[in-house]
Amino acid sequence: MIKFSLRCANGHEFESWFKEGVAFDAQAEAGLISCPTCQSASVSKAIMAPALARRDRVEGPPAASAQGAPAQSAPAPDVPAPAGGPVEIFSAADTKLREMIAEFRQRVLDNSDDLGDKFAEEALKIHHGLAPDRPIHGQASHDNVRLLIEEGVNILPLPRAPGEFN
Repeated sequence: MIKFSLRCANGHEFESWFKEGVAFDAQAEAGLISCPTCQSASVSKAIMAPALARRDRVEGPPAASAQGAPAQSAPAPDVPAPAGGPVEIFSAADTKLREMIAEFRQRVLDNSDDLGDKFAEEALKIHHGLAPDRPIHGQASHDNVRLLIEEGVNILPLPRAPGEFN
């Protein structure tokens, strides 16, 4: 694996890992790499310092000084706090999409019967005219979903917002 510092045509910098050096070239040429900030597919490698193992970075006990006492390290420099306010994790469009998904999901849940794990059984009954036609929702195994689709039952997964289980 190799990590590259990348820059998009709009000047945004980010990092990404690739299996090997030529993997970046192939993916960039195919337009598979995009800037996480602006989604620009015009991405190139940025100048980066190689990560080399240096002797002064090796962790271990502090080296002894000439007097035999452990050497004292210099205090760490103060690192300034990032400028600006809070960083947005999601764009306004992402936030709006999440709100729309949540609203759609709630509307479906409010206007349908929750059948839990009996969903597939009841969906087949409705499809064959053995139960009243009505909106339903519930859970189904992969095998039951496959059976419903093969029977011609119109079903859709009910979307969940990312992080809904957190």
